[in-house]
Amino acid sequence: MTGEVSNLPANFEELLADAWAARAHLPASGTTFYRAVHTTETGGLFCVDRAGDAGILSLYADLWPANEQRLAEACARAGQLAGVYLKRRPVEARHAANVARDLLTPPGPVWGEARPEVTVLEEGVPFLIRPGADLSVGLFPDSRRARQWVREHANHQEGRVLNTFSYTCGFGVNALLGGATNVKNVDQSRKVLDWGQENYGLSGLDAPRTDFISGDVFEWLEHFRRRGQLFDLVILDPPSFARKKSGVWRAERDYARLATLAAKVTAPGGLLLAMLNHAGVSPVAFDRMMEVGLPEAARRGRLDVRLQLGEDYPQARHLKAHVWQLD
Repeated sequence: MTGEVSNLPANFEELLADAWAARAHLPASGTTFYRAVHTTETGGLFCVDRAGDAGILSLYADLWPANEQRLAEACARAGQLAGVYLKRRPVEARHAANVARDLLTPPGPVWGEARPEVTVLEEGVPFLIRPGADLSVGLFPDSRRARQWVREHANHQEGRVLNTFSYTCGFGVNALLGGATNVKNVDQSRKVLDWGQENYGLSGLDAPRTDFISGDVFEWLEHFRRRGQLFDLVILDPPSFARKKSGVWRAERDYARLATLAAKVTAPGGLLLAMLNHAGVSPVAFDRMMEVGLPEAARRGRLDVRLQLGEDYPQARHLKAHVWQLD
């Protein structure tokens, strides 16, 4: 948040109506969780995600409380929503959320009916969303195309998949649905891995608890390397910034090292899906990080494809999702 109070655009209700109309086809195609209004359409002021009949309004600037309410009500009208939840997003939201959680992410709706849990669809695949749980509600809609790609390529070679920084295992679900023989999900938080197991259950997927690994991704990558355990598809989706026991992780500085560790557990001919949500890193700069990291593992890689964001993210450039094929 900026600390300065911003005004709503004079045409904000028209803006909401137009943005919602442009995504009206998505529910009919089996997607009820998507970005209904992106920041590129609001001058960076706010965005809105739709989760079934619940709306999630994220503010990137301070508004007067009366304007927050006006905006929430307008979102509900535009999307015919039962309730709207509010997320206030400062620059270092993850840290601030630990000290001011109720201010930044009120647990109840700011307008309408409560929806503590909503089961949504993404291209027909069900996921559990908790709109009031935290700044992150259970799935990142900008990664929808990347999850689709994983579903289409999860049976590559022997179908062994490693899903790092797995959060609620959206990639893991899609990998198994796509024919993977085994998927290991690794995340620091046992709480989100348990949530991921619930997502598995929604699709009728059964996996042992040992496929949901709580711990430091870097340590587990080294553990897999020591054991000689290889994967045919490795998914890297780290935060851009995080505090770790060993220090601070900054993707723009440290991603090459992550690529090195991942390459050491990628099977010959395997695929590496490298993702980064950081508007300050260009696609070319991101590729250079990979080109630095892979040789450190004595591996060569070829950039296969740069995945695009969905139509609900017009002109967005923040997320990079690049597929590398290793020798």
